[in-house]
Amino acid sequence: MLNENIASALDRGVALFGTNEAVVDGQTRWTYAELGRRVRSFDGALDSFGLAKGDVVGVLALNSSAHLLAWLGVPRSGRVLNEINTRLSAAELAFIIDDSSARALIVDDAFLEQGRVLLKECDTLDRLIYAGAQECPADCDSLEAMMTADVPAREVAVGGDDVAGVFYTGGTTGRQKGALLTHANLVANAKHALICLQYSEHDRYLHAGPMFHLADGASTVALTWVGGTHVIVPGFTPKSWLETVGAEKVTRAMLVPTMITMLLAEGIPADADISSLTSVLYGASPMPQTVLKQAFEVLGCDLCQVYGMTEAAPIVTFMTHEDHRRGVADDDPVAAARLRSAGRPAVGVDLEIRDGEGRQVEAGEVGEIVIRGANIMAGYLNRPEETAAVLPGDGWYRSGDMGYVDEGGYVFVVDRLKDMIISGGENVYSTEVENALYRHADVQEVAVFGVPDEQWGEAVHAAVTLRPGSVASAQELRDHTRELIAGYKVPRVVHLIDQPLPKSGAGKILKRNLRDQFSS
Repeated sequence: MLNENIASALDRGVALFGTNEAVVDGQTRWTYAELGRRVRSFDGALDSFGLAKGDVVGVLALNSSAHLLAWLGVPRSGRVLNEINTRLSAAELAFIIDDSSARALIVDDAFLEQGRVLLKECDTLDRLIYAGAQECPADCDSLEAMMTADVPAREVAVGGDDVAGVFYTGGTTGRQKGALLTHANLVANAKHALICLQYSEHDRYLHAGPMFHLADGASTVALTWVGGTHVIVPGFTPKSWLETVGAEKVTRAMLVPTMITMLLAEGIPADADISSLTSVLYGASPMPQTVLKQAFEVLGCDLCQVYGMTEAAPIVTFMTHEDHRRGVADDDPVAAARLRSAGRPAVGVDLEIRDGEGRQVEAGEVGEIVIRGANIMAGYLNRPEETAAVLPGDGWYRSGDMGYVDEGGYVFVVDRLKDMIISGGENVYSTEVENALYRHADVQEVAVFGVPDEQWGEAVHAAVTLRPGSVASAQELRDHTRELIAGYKVPRVVHLIDQPLPKSGAGKILKRNLRDQFSS
């Protein structure tokens, strides 16, 4: 169907909201009509380069209008978008270019030199597209020229089953895998996002989280569909975020919990006007009730949460504004407890909890989260065995996340299968221990993980950063935790860290790095 091509989102935006402001990126301001012309010209230029349906175009850049152009323009005629994590090592970048057989790479000034190295090292890569602010280098093609050349794109039939993007998983558990998301997957996710988030043409959404990640991309197609404004900053800092919200009258934003924590730690200056904010979406992990209360007070707007994954394009569950309001009100203990959940399945998504034999379990019983919906990926690029392991052919995706559902249908994610700690024969779910530690007033960030132990098989360890000026000791934190959870779950070692915990590009704490560091 035609409307299963994500190009339909921009086409609708142009047709119905042509004079609306579509893009704000520094000094760059485009209406939807202007955005549409640039995307069509960019699409035609890719044709002129000999890039055909199915060819992969990568993006290695900070947040910019170029990202939005790539999101809407690369898949338009059947090419495949590959948004690349800017925090990866040179070897990881080369692996992704080679694994995806990318033929062109969009780079900005921050990643031009890395792009040049990749151009030399990667056999399939034969073109760099420069999206920086300076004069285009001689060894690159100019994105500015491409999107203003007014070259007509050829007519190519693109359906829902055609791959729109290959998005590499964050690498928190090992080797990177490219999830193949079709046009139908991304269109379904956009519909789910619209139902959950209720975007309209009056919304001004701030892209501050990395645009290479689907946590931010979840809103890209949805917002375009309804003619909202994409406000873009290169990356997140509390100062730039606050200034941009005030200057551009931002109404919506997506932040991971670590970003919210940074905002709360620095405080909101008295002269910062963020009154335009109506809602902040957060993901990657739930937040403790105390932090959510503070966020409500400081940000002065509603909060909502999504849980998802690259393989689901990415939205799986959603916790509403009303869920958050009830949870922080202090007069409903059930609602307060549900703040630790990820909400309930989004409209259009089916979710079950299954045991090791594949049987659906009762409410309250922990098992693997399995998911079904039009948003679930087609598979992993070049990984038939790994694809078969998570998509066995029954229509359900095996997420590898452990969780349970309460009587009201709220989904509680307790751990990754690979992150669950087995200590002395007992299962320890790291999120339960983390939630206990977060209830200490001095704790700013925490990650709980297992370390090999001769006596117990695995020992529970925690890495903790404290709030500025705090002096809590490791033993104090262990004693605090012992008051809240069973003794076998209490961290045997608490590592006090004087710098931010290591994170992926999506803002998720990299437990694998900590596990490696403290296992040696």
